[in-house]
Amino acid sequence: MENLHDTDPIITRVAECGDVDAMLACDAYAQTHPERGKAVRAAVGKGHCQVALRAGQMAGYVLLHDDFFGHDFVSLVVVAPAHQCCGVGLRLLAAAADACQTGKLFTSTNRSNGAAQRLFAGAGFVRSGRIDHLDEGDPEFVYVKFLR
Repeated sequence: MENLHDTDPIITRVAECGDVDAMLACDAYAQTHPERGKAVRAAVGKGHCQVALRAGQMAGYVLLHDDFFGHDFVSLVVVAPAHQCCGVGLRLLAAAADACQTGKLFTSTNRSNGAAQRLFAGAGFVRSGRIDHLDEGDPEFVYVKFLR
């Protein structure tokens, strides 16, 4: 199912196997970390990934998992540099919320990632907790969005 709003040219939809190369091409981290490609391919194969297309180009993607203490969890949001600050991240999180099968949607980011924290706040997520010792000196902040 496509998600198109009349007010902008961003389309979100479930990722297809043929999207993976374009998804990884817009993800700088994936260029040097092959394990990212494996995770993306696995999520796409399970139908747990949404993509955003803007002006016909791959603008980003979001991975959704259903194994976080019985709730859905956004493990990754990627927006291509050329499409940042244009609402793509918000649309991807909205698509993840639409696809969520539980009453709460969780996500997380490091304390040092102010951009992700602002994105999550803008998408209606609130701080839910903190995990120490994943990245020493840079705790992980957990966020939740209540859907139902």
